[in-house]
Amino acid sequence: MGLPVVAIIGRPNVGKSSLLNALAGEMISIVEPTAGVTRDRVSTFIGRGDKFFELIDTGGYGVVDSDRLSDHIEGQILQAIATADLVLFVVDIRDGITPLDTKIAELLRKHKLDVLGVANKADSGKMFSAAGEFIRLGFGEFLCVSAQNNVNKTVLLDALFERLAPLMQDGAPPEPVMKIAIVGKRNAGKSSIVNAIAGSERVIVSEIPGTTRDAVDVRIEKDGQTLVVIDTAGVRKKGKIASDIEFYSNVRVTRSVKRADVVWFLIDATEPVSQPDKALARLIAEEYKACIIVVNKWDLAKDVAATGDYEEYLTKMLPGLKYAPISFTTATAGKNVQSTLDLSAELFKQATTQIGTGRLNRAFEIIRSERSGARRMSAKGPKVYYVTQVAVNPVTFLMFVNDPGLFDEAHRRFIAGRLRDLLPIPEVPIRLLARPKDSSRESKG
Repeated sequence: MGLPVVAIIGRPNVGKSSLLNALAGEMISIVEPTAGVTRDRVSTFIGRGDKFFELIDTGGYGVVDSDRLSDHIEGQILQAIATADLVLFVVDIRDGITPLDTKIAELLRKHKLDVLGVANKADSGKMFSAAGEFIRLGFGEFLCVSAQNNVNKTVLLDALFERLAPLMQDGAPPEPVMKIAIVGKRNAGKSSIVNAIAGSERVIVSEIPGTTRDAVDVRIEKDGQTLVVIDTAGVRKKGKIASDIEFYSNVRVTRSVKRADVVWFLIDATEPVSQPDKALARLIAEEYKACIIVVNKWDLAKDVAATGDYEEYLTKMLPGLKYAPISFTTATAGKNVQSTLDLSAELFKQATTQIGTGRLNRAFEIIRSERSGARRMSAKGPKVYYVTQVAVNPVTFLMFVNDPGLFDEAHRRFIAGRLRDLLPIPEVPIRLLARPKDSSRESKG
């Protein structure tokens, strides 16, 4: 028996995303006054002590979507309803009952759901009496709240835990063993990849660029373990970001990369590598993230001679990710997606590897001998005396050296490249830190 599920349902702009963020205590869903910002199902876990439930935000029911995705949004709402143990039916207390509210009430009655009515935007007690008319919707009295001002937030949480008590078991949801962020420019096939991994239509897929706006966490079970796959909005040039929605979407892409253990960097095989692709590659490299370059739509790449040629092309265009393995996929057919998932597990294993101090210093001895054999070492050249590993994911080595200023980026890249050859971490980034030799005494003191 899994955790009980609560779905937030309501017409556009009643404050569903604000309510999810308020109950979670953090910004999860994008909040904008524009109708139709939320399209996919966005979920989080709410806990009190050792009791938890899953809370799902949905798009506005009946929204007239500018990108003609209304049917897709409604499909996501219906899927949320199908899995819900309890529905939070949200209305706007300032508007009273609208025709769409009545239509939603009919839908919820049709599915015979347990419903808790919430009258949002009740910013002061003076407004509470206006909630009386919502009794006509057939779900008893609506609880007055203000998601924006946290009015009656605790009261609502109390009501939720009380209603769900018979369905709750002790214990938090299992922590994911790995988080995978799916990133790429618009229309590269990210949502198709997520659905192929999940084995279901978990997020909306459309030919219309910019369909995904939020970062959507999708939990999946594989080989008895829990993984989180993060679907993200498509990245475009900064100069072409046309709205606050796109700005916040881009911010969430960056945040998703930072919290991921492995990044799937999607490249559209039918288009040349672009500036947004290069910007994403720089972000991934700067964050020292284990990464798979996933070349999607490979079945449509008619102008590419062979995978080897394309790999050479990517190495030239994305030099900062030379360490990253390349996978060729066709997401719409699920081709090579599961093997890429297996490769993610291997990368995560490499990124969390602890290298013994003896083995690590022997590797540095080899590098030192190679460089001294290649050219006469200058007395003032960079010298490494001793090395130790100080972190994983990313693998981080602390070098005690003669002068940290002598270890420029080019020299560090050379050392990291040779370490990938010599140690069991051939496909992940390596972060090198340098301190003067005297610092070693301080670190042991």
